[in-house]
Amino acid sequence: QVQLVESGGGLVQAGGSLRLSCAASGRTFSSYAMGWFRQAPGKEREFVAAISRSGTSTSYADSVKGRFTISRDNAKNTVDLQMNSLRPEDTAVYYCAARADLHRLVVATTPADYTSWGQGTQVTVSS
Repeated sequence: QVQLVESGGGLVQAGGSLRLSCAASGRTFSSYAMGWFRQAPGKEREFVAAISRSGTSTSYADSVKGRFTISRDNAKNTVDLQMNSLRPEDTAVYYCAARADLHRLVVATTPADYTSWGQGTQVTVSS
């Protein structure tokens, strides 16, 4: 199992930006498709963005499309989420997730697709 640690969360005003990073342990990071999910109080965990093992395929939730960008660096074992034009409704705990054994071009977009999760990082957007 890969170990995942998120960082970069915080408090930001609406319209601002944050960059989340997820660091993965182990030497087989390129074997994992990666995703970002978020969970607001009282709500279910929801998909935000995903990237394939190769980094050439990405997918975004409609609510963040055009504002968020997912990227990965397989040499550094990291996956980032650049979040621009943040809105109060983006407030949530953001989780990084990993899934092995997918084709290098395939992305996974539901929580059940993933087998490893980080501890989460809080993002709060004030109005």
